[in-house]
This record gives sequence, structure tokens and C-alpha cells, in this order.
Amino acid sequence: MAFEVTATRRRPKTFDELAGQEFVSATLRKSIEAGKIAHAYLFSGPRGCGKTSAARILARSLNCEKGPGVDPCGVCSNCTEISKGTSLDVIEIDGASNTGVNDVRQIKDEVLFPPNSGHYKIYIIDEVHMLSNNAFNALLKTIEEPPPYIVFIFATTELHKVPATIKSRCQQFAFKLIPIETIKDLLAAACKELSIEAEDEALFWIARESTGSLRDAYTLFDQVASFSEGHIRTALIREKLGLVGLDNLNAIAEACADSDTGAAFALLDNVIENGVSIEQFIIDLAGFYRSLLLLKSGVTKESLLGYAPERFSEKVIAALDLQRIEQGLKILLETHRAIRYSVSPRFELETAIAELCILVKWVSQEDLRMAIEGVRSLFGANPSGANPSARVNAAGREAEEQPTGGAERSMADEFKRRIAARGNSGAERAESRHPPEEGGVMPPEVGFVEKVFQATVVD
Repeated sequence: MAFEVTATRRRPKTFDELAGQEFVSATLRKSIEAGKIAHAYLFSGPRGCGKTSAARILARSLNCEKGPGVDPCGVCSNCTEISKGTSLDVIEIDGASNTGVNDVRQIKDEVLFPPNSGHYKIYIIDEVHMLSNNAFNALLKTIEEPPPYIVFIFATTELHKVPATIKSRCQQFAFKLIPIETIKDLLAAACKELSIEAEDEALFWIARESTGSLRDAYTLFDQVASFSEGHIRTALIREKLGLVGLDNLNAIAEACADSDTGAAFALLDNVIENGVSIEQFIIDLAGFYRSLLLLKSGVTKESLLGYAPERFSEKVIAALDLQRIEQGLKILLETHRAIRYSVSPRFELETAIAELCILVKWVSQEDLRMAIEGVRSLFGANPSGANPSARVNAAGREAEEQPTGGAERSMADEFKRRIAARGNSGAERAESRHPPEEGGVMPPEVGFVEKVFQATVVD
């Protein structure tokens, strides 16, 4: 028997099987139960989230021989023909291939004829936003006042391209991305159906990589299952698909937290030699720092982190605060953008790793500003309540008031005097009221404070 891909084999056939779209399912069920069937529906949302499946479920519910009803039997001739795509009363049209007015004119001629064996004649137009403006305009009257046995179901991934005149004539349903936990549970059910063993971590990885699209998840699942020999494992996925792996990410992040650039470069070289692409490494490392950011913010949800919280290095979490993790994430995201135009993507990556190795010493602008304000306050250069402009003006007036015959004393000299005074004792402290003579020995921190203050005193 021919192989059938998982996405097709496990396509939902009832509203109860439509995963992650509870609002859509509940609304359509209530409409069918009340007999309030609209002339036109517009399903919009990301790819692979169930728009076409919902359209087929609605078609079966309306044309089932035992219906219309919310639970089609699935065994009558109408249900089976709709499932196979051979029903004469359910016409599926690809909007990208039928974009002209002539295609719409054919639809307008066909709607004059009643359904062959079902209760309704249903037109499902996928990617309806691809129709031309003239084709949309030709549909307007037909959509607004069709025969009572006609139902239009439009599906699109780009709702903003559908004219407002079409939207206003349709009942609109917005499909959402499917939660990762739901996708993981469906993948586990698919494994059970195929008698395949799978690690939870591996299924979480597949669900996370699908980014909310169930069809993408099933496609990736088929690929992984083809080389897993009945046992889907994270280590095997990492080996075959060229992924970095959490153990390697922890080791590299720990080397960066220790400021051990040599060890970080050695680990990076080992990962790249194992076949991991530079772009994939940056993506995985950025995802690692993103998970650290979530952990530092109190998020422990495994579906968001990608792994169990306890699997992340405690050493890295303790060494980096929120601001440093954010800075590390910015470095990696900028590197990912830069490698597109770089003469050597590996050089860009190694530069980023070197920057991550000094991340523990990185000081944010806010921390630097607060430190400078604290130093100013400590040495009397920051009178309470005075703003920076007032401090600079006060310093200028103080300099002007000094006798013209003596040497002018800058605020940096005052810093020198006060720091030197702290390093002396007794009589030396009294003598330190004047700045040291040229060539004298000064505490090592004086030069740093003078440079920082001179660079920021005019802020």
C-alpha cells in the first residue's frame, strides 16, 4: 500500500478533532445546530493551522446524508467523496491558479444549477487573496445574493490583501497558531499509532521548530522518523540535522561566563567540525540566551524554554544578570544579521564569542551613570538636588572666584585632593589639603576617576 504522509493521514475529520481552534469549532457547531448557515465564510490565519480542514469538515457536516449535522457520519457516499476530493457538490479551487475574471464567470454560471446529491453546492477557494481585483469585483453580487443552496468558503494566509468589500459579505474566522503542548501531544499520538518510541524532549523540539503549524510539525516528524529506525531520540536528531545541543551550549556559555576565550574558541571549533553550520549555531546560541532571559524573569514553562529548567547551567544563570543576558542576545542577533554580508561568517561568529567572554565585565550605561553620580556625591561634586547643568555652572563660578594670581584648580584636581586625603592619615591628611606636586605618588584609582569625571562632567 502506498505511503501516506502523516499530515494527510491525520487530517481532522470532525470539529472535535480540529486542534487549537476551539472558537472556530464552537461557533460553526452552534450555527449548524441552529440552522443558520451563512452564504460565505472567510477563514484566515497562518499556514498549517487547519483552515482547509475546517472548510472540508463544514462541507461534510452540511452535505452528510444524515445531516445537516455537527457530527458527519464519515461513511456515507457524500462524506467519503468529500474526503477524497471527488464530490461533484464540493468544488475546491486554487486561488493562485484561477485569478482572472473568466474563472469567476464560470463560477457565476455554475451556481445557477442545484447540487447533484447533497444539500448544498459548496465552493472552497484556497488562497483567495491571489484573485485579481476584477475577479473580486465580479464575485461581489454572487457572494451577496447567491441561490439558497450555495455556500462559499474562502481561505487565506494574507487577510490584508482581501478587499473590504469581500470581507463585509463574509463571516470571518481568525485561526490561531497551535500551542506547542498541543502539537507535542498530537505527535505523541502519531508515534503511538505507528508504534514508534520517542523521547519527550525530541517531540518538544519538533513542536517548537514547527512554530505553531501542525502541518509543518507532521512534515518534520516524517523526516525524523525516516532515519530514527523506530526510536526518535534527541541525540540522533542533533547528529543527523546538524544541531548544537544543549550540552554544548551550556559548555560554551560557561566558558564565556569564566571569560575563558581560549576554551570557548576550542568548543566552537569542535562544534563546527561536527558539521553544524555557522548560521544554525548562532540561532541555537541565541535561543539559549533567550531561554536564560526567560529563566531570569521567572518563566519556567518547558514549552517556552525548550528544555526542562534544571537542564540549564546554574553557573551561567548565577554569573549573568538580566541586563548582561539582554546584551548577549543583542550581540548574537546583530551577528546573525551581519553574516549575510560578511567576507567571513566565521570571523563574525568568533568576534561575537569574544564579546560574550567579556560580558561579565560589561557595564550598562545606566549602571555607569549611577556609579558616576555616586562618585560625585561621595566627593562633594554632586550637591543634592543640583542638576548636571547647575553643577557645571557652579564649578565655573567657583573657578572664577579664585584669586587671579594663583593657579586655577579644576574639579578633577579636587578629586585628586580628596582621594589622596582618604589614603593618608593623621598629619598627612592635613597636608593633603593641597594637590600633590608634580611627580608625586598618587593612589592608582585617581587617574581612572579623573578620566571618567572629565568624560562625563558635561552631561
